[in-house]
Amino acid sequence: MMLIGQYDSPFVRRVAIALRLYGSKFEHKPWSTFGDAELIAPYNPLRRVPTLVLDDGAALIDSAMILDWLDETAGPERAMLPLKGVERRHQLWLCALATGLGDKSVSLVYESALRREQLKLWVDRCEAQITGALDALEKECAAIKTPYLFGERIGHADIAVACVLRFTREAHSRLFDGTRYPSLKAHAARCEALPAFAEIVQPLIPPKG
Repeated sequence: MMLIGQYDSPFVRRVAIALRLYGSKFEHKPWSTFGDAELIAPYNPLRRVPTLVLDDGAALIDSAMILDWLDETAGPERAMLPLKGVERRHQLWLCALATGLGDKSVSLVYESALRREQLKLWVDRCEAQITGALDALEKECAAIKTPYLFGERIGHADIAVACVLRFTREAHSRLFDGTRYPSLKAHAARCEALPAFAEIVQPLIPPKG
């Protein structure tokens, strides 16, 4: 398998960490959606990452799609997301909240890096969405009494929250106050201490216009 994308993307990183936790072997192509778009295009016409190219040549072109395939391949006993039920919906809700936070954090990076004059209305909206998501995730994490969000085993929601939080803190440190989000901070630290997280990491380098 071949995973395309740089690890400074929270979406690429969450997929790579899941691959590592599942014990799946893969080749990593750290191609940028800016500088290497034409290399990505034959595998993903959207020129987006992450893209996972399977051994048979099929390309999975969205992080949720990739993780769904990984869970299916791992089987119900090892899958990091339940096949059905309330816990599945709750975990998917947290994943959606975390990845939505990631989308807005990425959008703000692009706004700062690629636009000479930032559109205040858009910046204010993104910052409100980021703060709202952080507040909601903090509430969720504060209510947890187990090592991970859904018990003793790490799940996709844990990975998504930790990866997106690292990106948001690096990209927009002024929006993340550790004293305001102590439970989120502790959850991220617990995940980042795991070998897979320590191995699969890349400091954020914003794109240049």
